[in-house]
Amino acid sequence: MEYSVGQTGRVIAARLFEGEDLYESIEQIATKEQVRCAAVLITGGFRKADVVVGPKQEEPKIEPDFRTFTGPGEAFGVGTIYCDDTGPKLHLHAAMGRGGQNLVGCPRGGAKTFLILEVTIVEIVGIEAGRKLDPATGWNLLRVG
Repeated sequence: MEYSVGQTGRVIAARLFEGEDLYESIEQIATKEQVRCAAVLITGGFRKADVVVGPKQEEPKIEPDFRTFTGPGEAFGVGTIYCDDTGPKLHLHAAMGRGGQNLVGCPRGGAKTFLILEVTIVEIVGIEAGRKLDPATGWNLLRVG
């Protein structure tokens, strides 16, 4: 385990509009506001999203298993922002649904807003943390300290 203790910095409230991309929008805010570490909350709706629901396979390399969420539907989620070598990167997991169809996972691959998506970014200051390439997985994983 690795950990570091910091404090709450700024709190940013944002509203995404119809069709806006979840990752693109939040990472754009983080870049503009120079947010390096943060917790993220979302509430609202998704028009569509390609969602990682777990590994399709683990060996020899982890391969994500994607499912498509076709909305419009409701969504809420929690995530983090930490920087890699190129800037702030969002990692978020969400639950989304429409009627009796529900899906939980990591919405990637063009997660688009339906009507409104409320975003709260809670900046964390005073810690050293970032995403670094992990040779074993090939993914940029969080490193603290």
